[in-house]
Amino acid sequence: MFPQDLPDRWHSGQGLWSDIPAESWNDWHWQLRNRLTSLKDLEARMTLTPEERAGCLFAPGKLALAVTPHFFNLIDRDDPACPIRRQVIPRIEESVLSPGETPDPVGEDGDSPVPGIVHRYPDRVLFLVTDRCAAYCRYCTRSRLVSNAQQYDFHPDLEAGLGYIAAHPGVRDVLISGGDPLLLSDEKLDKLLGRLRAIPHLEVIRIGSRIPVFLPQRVTPALADILRRHGPVWVNIHTNHPRECTAELAAACERLALAGVPLGNQSVLLQGVNDDAETLRSLTHRLLRMRVRPYYLYACDLIEGSGHLRVPVARGVDLIRSLRGHTTGFAVPQYVIDAPGGGGKIPVNPEYVEAVREGWVQLRNYEDRPFRYPSGEARPSPLPAQEA
Repeated sequence: MFPQDLPDRWHSGQGLWSDIPAESWNDWHWQLRNRLTSLKDLEARMTLTPEERAGCLFAPGKLALAVTPHFFNLIDRDDPACPIRRQVIPRIEESVLSPGETPDPVGEDGDSPVPGIVHRYPDRVLFLVTDRCAAYCRYCTRSRLVSNAQQYDFHPDLEAGLGYIAAHPGVRDVLISGGDPLLLSDEKLDKLLGRLRAIPHLEVIRIGSRIPVFLPQRVTPALADILRRHGPVWVNIHTNHPRECTAELAAACERLALAGVPLGNQSVLLQGVNDDAETLRSLTHRLLRMRVRPYYLYACDLIEGSGHLRVPVARGVDLIRSLRGHTTGFAVPQYVIDAPGGGGKIPVNPEYVEAVREGWVQLRNYEDRPFRYPSGEARPSPLPAQEA
């Protein structure tokens, strides 16, 4: 299904900015210049709850407030529980420190040999190339460094990062992130990708970005051509709720896909946003219609002030179980916990293997029906009689 064929409810339109010429609205630079970045900006366009107003006053010392006009139009301004609103409008709960929360919940700083490089896994590195985003998610794992609200003073050293990758032949895969790398100018991104492609041992280049969701206007034909010329460049977008899957996002994804860019999606499981089966199923189905494969569903990292958004791990397992067998197999994301302190991503799955015994395996399917399968051993024991 192509963007022009999507149902009307997928179209976000210009909303509160309907008086703006379409040429300006569709210019990503205009969208950035006109972001909502203050309490005054928000209160001119919506009625905040007391918790939100207090959160906006607290935000400058924790994580900057910024919402693009495109994404703001997706908010239900009459619903304080709106799932889009919960992701980008600060709340005073962000000032509450819950047990286990830290500024660097997944231990990136401890695995950073040079500024901007995180080398945790043997064959791949994370390359942080900017501290800026088009909008700021209130649960951001890198709240300590994006927007520089906490005076972290992060300044990525691209030359040092490129030099590190070139000097380590065991690195075959680089994930470019930040901040959001697609905020780099076409010229800078073209140069960066070209430098990476020139490293002989580097096989895979990935980009993690929420720009297509927050700022779909950024995905221009020129940007798609840059990614095509340096391809294959894999892009993982970040959507959490089906309402984010607009026709504008679909058009951006189509442009990328037709440029040969493989697309995946990473979601974060968030309370009041996507912690129910129907929402997750709707999200995955919309993603597939946009040529995007669901990849990860993250448990919310233990970033400071995120307790009000985290979902119990057992609930996440139940939600994955609710998808398995009830939708396309590759629509089911991998539910993972990024282990605190730097342990890496750990899959968390429903238990379908009940027992592994000599000669056979006891299984239970998505309908909770029991099955047995030979274990493949050279001399399997006879299968016991099926249990009643």
